[in-house]
Amino acid sequence: MAWVQVYAPLGGVGVSACVAAVPLVILFYMLAVRKAKGHVAAAAGLIGALLTAVLVWKMPVDLAISATLNGAAFGLFPIIWIVITAVWVYNMTVESGEFEIIKDSLARLTDDRRLQALFIAYAFSCFLEGTAGFGTPVAIAAAMLVGLGFTPLWGAGVALIANTAPVAFGAIGVPLIVAASVSGLDQMTVSAIAGRQLPLLALIVPFWVCVLMCGFRRSLEVLPAIIVSGVCFAGAQFLMANYHGPTLPDIASAIATIGGLVLLLKVWKPSRIFRFENDTESNLSGSGYSSKEVLRAWSPYIVLAIFVFFWGLPEFKKLLNGLPGAVFAFGWPGLDGQVMKTAPIVATDAVYAAKFSFNWLSAGGTAILFAGLLSVPVMPKYGYGKAIACFARTLKQLIYPILTIAMILGLAFLMNYAGMSSTLGLAFTYTGSFFPFFSPLLGWLGVFLTGSDTSSCALFGGMQKDTAITVGMSPELAVASNASGGVTAKMISPQSLSVATAATNMVGQEGNLFRFTIFHSLGMTLVLCVLTYLQAGPLRFMLP
Repeated sequence: MAWVQVYAPLGGVGVSACVAAVPLVILFYMLAVRKAKGHVAAAAGLIGALLTAVLVWKMPVDLAISATLNGAAFGLFPIIWIVITAVWVYNMTVESGEFEIIKDSLARLTDDRRLQALFIAYAFSCFLEGTAGFGTPVAIAAAMLVGLGFTPLWGAGVALIANTAPVAFGAIGVPLIVAASVSGLDQMTVSAIAGRQLPLLALIVPFWVCVLMCGFRRSLEVLPAIIVSGVCFAGAQFLMANYHGPTLPDIASAIATIGGLVLLLKVWKPSRIFRFENDTESNLSGSGYSSKEVLRAWSPYIVLAIFVFFWGLPEFKKLLNGLPGAVFAFGWPGLDGQVMKTAPIVATDAVYAAKFSFNWLSAGGTAILFAGLLSVPVMPKYGYGKAIACFARTLKQLIYPILTIAMILGLAFLMNYAGMSSTLGLAFTYTGSFFPFFSPLLGWLGVFLTGSDTSSCALFGGMQKDTAITVGMSPELAVASNASGGVTAKMISPQSLSVATAATNMVGQEGNLFRFTIFHSLGMTLVLCVLTYLQAGPLRFMLP
């Protein structure tokens, strides 16, 4: 007989939510206060979640262990698979010497660290977010910034903070598609509302990043680039989200932003070049590399972008999954069909399925793997023997991030199947007329828990709709705000921190990176909370 979830095991939702938050408090404490390594903090949080689920929520021990293992497996595939292949491609470009050409080409375009951040962490990572998502943008952008000369902390931090506005439309719009699907609302309307929230954030993120790097006054030196980046990104995102749908806003925004910045730099340069303290000036002696050499050096990332783009297309993914042996799907042993959701999370008791799909061919990491394999012959004095050895070294480099991500996803799945996440969500629904303000916070919490805006929308989308109807708020606004609010938690999600530290060779410093990003996450979340509250009231005219 299936075990039925309980959402107020201590008699009230409020006190139960406080106890449900214990594993998250442990994570915050270990990362922000104790400055613990990521895998240590993840282990502490997971132990706290196991004890809370079994002792307070009365979840059977075998179910708790099975849910944890299910989450760990999902962490290994597809999340870790993306990280491994992304870091591998970067490592090959470094070993082959091609990354030196990439650095030179970017430096000749601009040696200014602020503009490099806008190009790579804001625009290029947006393209990767739109086509793949799930950790790819941060892994690639952070590694590239460090390769250009950013310190690991700055490279990882800037990559996380800049990759904010595109997250809800990531992976060809999957988070918003899921949000509309689980809530039963019109996909186009939900997309349009998110397209009237996130472009406002996109307008300020370039300036936010530059102020973070060099302060307010020095940011004014690159104001033309900041304006071009924000307007191109936000304009394309607004148009595509409102008049096309959720699938292409990120890709269009990335292309528009990169194109706009390239055109701008043909007619304008900053009056002073900004570099970090103790940063060295790029050596630009001579005429540089030929166009052929620059194209060759960039080819792994060009090929990567092409592969990731096609792998992200639903039709192409369906084609790949249809090939014999391309997908191995099964119900997770000891968990699938063994947990029941109940009211008020669902209208009537429903089985909480636990499926695992090993879609090895259509996974984003496989696209990156193929791109890397195809790029090997192009790299001078580099062959498949060296590439395989590099892959082995990359695996060794990522041992601790692999453990961290597996435990974090295990914790998230455990909290979901135990009902602890739903308890936390229910606590937000008791805010009454102030619910519009807290609606983005619910999405923020979901992404912190799972590391995925898609998972957050799946977790809380239906609850957002039902609560909004109860308090007199537009259900489409609530569901869209869940996706929008989630984007600002991506930079502090333990999963994202592990990806970023792995990509920048700063494993064990997740706590430092957490402190680097936490206040930016809270600040941007507050902006979205106020905007949603106003859109539910005096700014209702902004809604479609």
